[in-house]
Amino acid sequence: MKAKHSEFARGLPKSAANASIFFFCGPDEAGASAAATKVIEALPDAGERIELSGGDLRRDPALLGDEARSGSLFGDSRHIYVRASGDEAHDAIKALIETGEAGGGDAAPVLVVATAATDKSRTAKLLEKRADGLVAMFYPPDMMSVAASVRVMADSAGLRLGGDLAERIARAAGLDVRLAQSEVDKLALYMDAEPQAPKQVAIEDYAQIGAATEEDGFGALVNAVMGGEMGRLPGEIRRMKELGLNPVGLLLALERRAAQLAQIAAKLGTRGSLDNLGRGEKAQLGIFWKEEREIRQQLASWQKPAARGSKDSKLDRLIPRLVALHRSLLANSQAAELLLAQDLTQIARFAAKR
Repeated sequence: MKAKHSEFARGLPKSAANASIFFFCGPDEAGASAAATKVIEALPDAGERIELSGGDLRRDPALLGDEARSGSLFGDSRHIYVRASGDEAHDAIKALIETGEAGGGDAAPVLVVATAATDKSRTAKLLEKRADGLVAMFYPPDMMSVAASVRVMADSAGLRLGGDLAERIARAAGLDVRLAQSEVDKLALYMDAEPQAPKQVAIEDYAQIGAATEEDGFGALVNAVMGGEMGRLPGEIRRMKELGLNPVGLLLALERRAAQLAQIAAKLGTRGSLDNLGRGEKAQLGIFWKEEREIRQQLASWQKPAARGSKDSKLDRLIPRLVALHRSLLANSQAAELLLAQDLTQIARFAAKR
């Protein structure tokens, strides 16, 4: 089965109730991750969460079936969450399906968030016609769609807010629905709101707890890191600390840029050039004149081989690194700023490497 990304902005599509293998792909990794979270929250008994990487499954395709059919340590149910790049999970999902059809027994729900993959990928083709599979591709968000999602989040949290405030929250979150959800959660806590006792929210209320916007520093630091600008980096990291920028929010901005570069690279192919794209095509890829020079330079850098003789590009190595860093920041919130600063330096050095 296939679903549209817009269906997840409103809640869950009806087809999700019948699926047990979910493949969420596309350049909007934040939207795909948010959809996976919605599915997990809707499971009758989500149980224990088992996290696997696409690299794990590529090395050992049988691992997915083993984990999906194993019992929890405490005998409870479980679900499997996979972060992958491209078609890394294809062989593992195929093996899971084949062993199930051969009488392997019931398996736990499997959710795959695959960056640098599309609904035309091998994994998507494997699942799109199956009643127990659900494929959805998530495109780069726009202000209108994210603001609408913020309104839905607010309603669920017991907040009543106008369109202007919804747009302000969406803009402050850099159009990232995960960060927007965090802002709504903070706002609901601040307002002491509940769905049974909704509260009207004014812009002044949000100003008390609002996150720093991307314009306050995310963009400049992202360009310094992704462009390998080692001379600018110390000053940008110092400004990150002075402004108190949210480490997870900044990392999400880096993830969006990496996903954007992957989407552009896929669009151009091996012989394409940004010069061959029209204004409308550039807009669809999120390439606007203010940052076109930076994106052009970063694309050229990150498309280079990761090492001499390697088939992987630098970008292929970057995306799993960002995923691992995201987990580390969430698990070590007290040291998040320090961990992020260290990794930003290493990523920038990698970008600068010829």
